[in-house]
Amino acid sequence: MSEEIKNEAVSEEISSSFIDDFIIEDLAEGGRCEGMKVHTRFPPEPNGYLHIGHAKAIYVDFGTAERFNGICNLRMDDTNPTKEDVEYVDAIKEDIHWLGYDWEDRFYYASDYFEDMYNGAVELIKKGLAYVCELTPDQMREMRGDLTTPAQSPYRDRPMEESLDLFARMRAGEFEDGRMTLRAKIDLASGNFNMRDPVIYRINHMPHHRTGTKWCIYPMYDFAHPIEDAMEHITHSLCSLEFEDHRPLYDWVINNVTLPAKPRQIEFARLGINNTVMSKRKLRALVEGGYVSGWDDPRMPTICGLRRRGYTPASIRNFSVRNGVSKVNSTVEYSFLEHCLREDLNLTAKRVMGVLNPVKLILTNYPEDRTETFEVENNPNRPEDGTRTVTFGRELYIEAEDFMETPVKGYFRLFPGNEVRLKTTYVVKCLSLIHISEPTRLLGSEMCIRDSKCTGCKKDENGNVVEVYAEYDPESRGGNPADGRKIKSTIHWVDAKNAEDAEIRLYDNLFTVEDPDAGDFLELLNPDSLKVLTGCKVEAGLKTAKPGESFQFMRQGYFCVDNKDSAEDHLVFNRSVSLKDGFKKKK
Repeated sequence: MSEEIKNEAVSEEISSSFIDDFIIEDLAEGGRCEGMKVHTRFPPEPNGYLHIGHAKAIYVDFGTAERFNGICNLRMDDTNPTKEDVEYVDAIKEDIHWLGYDWEDRFYYASDYFEDMYNGAVELIKKGLAYVCELTPDQMREMRGDLTTPAQSPYRDRPMEESLDLFARMRAGEFEDGRMTLRAKIDLASGNFNMRDPVIYRINHMPHHRTGTKWCIYPMYDFAHPIEDAMEHITHSLCSLEFEDHRPLYDWVINNVTLPAKPRQIEFARLGINNTVMSKRKLRALVEGGYVSGWDDPRMPTICGLRRRGYTPASIRNFSVRNGVSKVNSTVEYSFLEHCLREDLNLTAKRVMGVLNPVKLILTNYPEDRTETFEVENNPNRPEDGTRTVTFGRELYIEAEDFMETPVKGYFRLFPGNEVRLKTTYVVKCLSLIHISEPTRLLGSEMCIRDSKCTGCKKDENGNVVEVYAEYDPESRGGNPADGRKIKSTIHWVDAKNAEDAEIRLYDNLFTVEDPDAGDFLELLNPDSLKVLTGCKVEAGLKTAKPGESFQFMRQGYFCVDNKDSAEDHLVFNRSVSLKDGFKKKK
């Protein structure tokens, strides 16, 4: 039975969403954006690597602009110097380009607008809409109030001139961290706690990765975000759903600070996937704690980790598209992400033969000095990919699981007396009983005692099969017996004389439960998330495979050349995904 995945076309099915509906309304005659070009932005914070959830946001931001023939900016939200680094900036840019999106010349930093933000804060103070507050964080929490009790601040009625002076001195570095904040003066009794005089500036003397020590006060995201959007003339600020309660503050800043544009914020649900975590804090803990090899560990949900594992841009984009855009948070099965990868690789990956747990197959009636070549198709779905040449000889490698000395019911591969087809080449029959009179000439080994009898195989001292003996049918070249008899099973193989050694890395879920966020995620790590197999055998042609290149190992799964550790003298393949599809499509 063929183990190929059914050939299905992979397409980025575009369907209208509520975001599209809002934009169409805004672009219509009399709408707020009539006659304007749709302009979006993707604003990641450079404090870690992008993950699969960001891929969804990238699709929403860049994809929305594409659908409306608009443009999308890339902006680093570097308003918090605590964890930001140039390394993350470079990685973010690389990941977005790899996914197939481009911001052209529209690359910005939030720090580009620090002076504008400061001036906006001064404007609010002068309008009586902001004040310097000296409450400590603990005091602020204590005086926050509840649903029936307003918040309090003894500094709310501080004179404008005094706040202006103190704010200027904050900027000059006169006060230590946490000594003062600047708060917007909105509504201490608001049912939306984000509007209860939120902090819009805080003191932080940590150097910034771009501005150095020029600034020791930094804007809060809720204040910086709308100003950045407006300065870039963004028409639609597409945010994840947790910012929905912050939208009134976004609009308040837009309406009360003099700015060149008035963007509209629209929120959508974030992407959640089971059996993983996507909090940058938790991902960083995995990296810094040595639980994974780095941000690009193939078990990580990061874009660079998925790329190293063998995921393709098309599969991730298709995954994002097919999950759609919603207003309701949900968790997607990891198996669906794998399903999208299989669809893509089934169409594009070349088929090769690799043996993960090898045992030797010796064809006792095949001439010792003979070598044949066979043409094997590279991809049945793409005739244009042509064929490749593989060598065939007396000694081959097959999978250990493809031989059983005592077969179980329903087992149709090699066992004493049974025939199988070796992919593309010949039909072979495992010997039921062989009489060894000249072991060195017949078997190339002196391990067997003269005049002993073997039932189709040789074992080591631990009882493990190390060699299997069979005869080939010379009249079955190409895999079809001359007499037309039916062969129930086909197995793959690698020519022992020309095989290349390889290290194979098999990956599983990083966590043992579907929702590791529900507990102590570090206590829920899967000890079997990585298995490393050595001494594997692959076709000789794979020696020159390029880093990141993907293949289907026949009957085994999809594998890619590790883009970090693999070399010609040490081949390393990562299993991207198995052949078996665990995702159940909805009927």
